[in-house]
Order: sequence, then structure tokens, then C-alpha cells
Amino acid sequence: MRLLEPPHRGRRRGLLAAAAALLPKAWAQSRFPERAITLIVPFAPGGIADLTARAVAEQMTRSLGQPVVVDNRPSAGSIVGSQAVAVARPDGHTLLLISNANAVSVGLFKKLPYDPLKDFVPISTLGFFDLGLFVAAGSRFASLRDLLAFAGANPGKLNVGTIAPGSTQHLSAKLFETVAGVDALVVPYKGSPAVLTALRAGEIDLAFEVVGPMLPQVSAGVVRALAVSSGQRNPALPEVPTVQQAGLAGYDVASWNGLAAPAGTPVAVLEALNRAVREAVVSIPVRDRLSRLGMRLQAGTPTDLQNLLTSEIKRWGDVIRAAKIEPQ
Repeated sequence: MRLLEPPHRGRRRGLLAAAAALLPKAWAQSRFPERAITLIVPFAPGGIADLTARAVAEQMTRSLGQPVVVDNRPSAGSIVGSQAVAVARPDGHTLLLISNANAVSVGLFKKLPYDPLKDFVPISTLGFFDLGLFVAAGSRFASLRDLLAFAGANPGKLNVGTIAPGSTQHLSAKLFETVAGVDALVVPYKGSPAVLTALRAGEIDLAFEVVGPMLPQVSAGVVRALAVSSGQRNPALPEVPTVQQAGLAGYDVASWNGLAAPAGTPVAVLEALNRAVREAVVSIPVRDRLSRLGMRLQAGTPTDLQNLLTSEIKRWGDVIRAAKIEPQ
């Protein structure tokens, strides 16, 4: 004779079976990351963005338990690397080193193959790095006030060197013109070595360049820093005033980078990545490696990064229009 199972026991088994069916999916989600994470860096190897990405990726590898592999894909406006992330599977295994270049590119190009505010979700900032306003060691300008006085009295006579048009350095110099109310000649060069050569040769009076790569030149006594661009002094040049402290109110510029993922990435994955970034940024190995480059490390919330990107798109768009730079 076949014994009938009590109704309540049958219902219990049905619920257990349904729960078991859901376990693989829940377990898979809880195991992030399941494989190596690719961090796409839209800049060439060896620059400050690449060095930052590699230092942070190495530390994130330790905390996440899977390799975080840097993949360099340099291009104008960071477009190639950014597009690769925009169309990647939104599972947290493909990330973008997002930067102020992404904000600037909105104003520099007529149409981008992605929307930086809609096709990415922010994870965290990594840090900020200042530009320096550098003169040659034997320059006649002892301070930024001296330089501004000369520029005001001699319209069009101050020669300012930067790297390529549309770069952060170039746009920062154009913004400097506007805020200072002076008429300078901003001369773009092919790269930082050419700017340094021109500065040392006396072809230009002033150079706008990222602080980190110029620190060896400062230490060697080849160039002097008159000021740094952001609203706070740079830890690598503590004796150098900010532009505002040196006499030009309202000027505050810092380049920055962070991490972003494709839109649609699950919130739990973003939270895990944000935790890993925060741990990396405060770690001694990362701070030791990046502080020597004059970088101010700073993690934050996804909202912080989203707000920063939004405000930077507007700011540099205004500068590009004021400089009459035609979008490509």
C-alpha cells in the first residue's frame, strides 16, 4: 500500500525545490568577480593616468581575489577605449579609467559614439593631479604677480606653451587668459618634451604642464614653479602657492581620473568595486607610488564622480566655446 504524503509536507518540499532552483543564480552573483577584470585605460603606457591605473589595479587584485588587468587603448579624446567599455557586457568585468578627457571630449567633438553621462555608471574617483605654471630657471619673472603685471602691460607679448590644442594643459592656459583678463599667445606643441625644450630655450615665457612629470626638472633646478593650478597646494611642491594665493582669484583647475563601468552594471557589483577602490586608494603601496607623482589620491561615492563629470563637461564646454575651438 502507498502511503499518502501529508499536504503540508508536500508544500514544504515544493518550496525547497523552488529555493534550490534559485541558488545557482544567487551564488553566481555573490561570487563577483568570477574571472579577471579588464581595466581599459584610454591613454598610452607610462603616463600619469596609466601609472595610476596600474597602481590601483594591483591593489584591487589583492582585495578582489581576481586579476585586474590594464589594457591601454590610447586615442584622441579617449574615444576608442571609452567606446569599448560603453558596449561591454555590464557585469563589472570591464571597467574604464574615466577622466577629465572624457568631459573635455564632449565639447571637442561634434558627435561621440556614446553618451558619457548615460552609457557609463560611476564607481569612484581615484585622485586629482595639478598643473604647474612653470618658467625657466633664469626667467625674469620671480612670481606670478610679476608675470601678470607684464602680461597686463604688454598685450600679446606673453608666450605660453602647452601640449596639443584641446588638451587639459591647453584649455587651462586659455582659461587662465580669461580669468586673468590678459591677452597672451598660447603656443601648442606636439608633446611635453617639446614644451620643456621651448621653455629652456626661451621660446616661451610660461609653460602649463602636469606637476608630476616636471618634478625632476624642478629638483634639478632647470625650471621653477610659480604656482599650481588647483585650490590647494600640491604635496609634492608644498612651498609653491596656488594660482589664487599668488594673486589670481577665481582660478581653480585640477585634472582627475576615476573608474566607471558600463551602464546597467548591478548595484551590488558597483558597491563591491567601490569598496575595492577605497581600500586601494588608502593603501600604503598605492600612496607611496603615486604621491611621488604629485597626485592627491581621493576616493569617493558614485554620486561624487557623477557630479564631477557633469560639472566638468559644462566648465570645459564653456572654455572651448570661449576659445573659439571648432568641434571636430
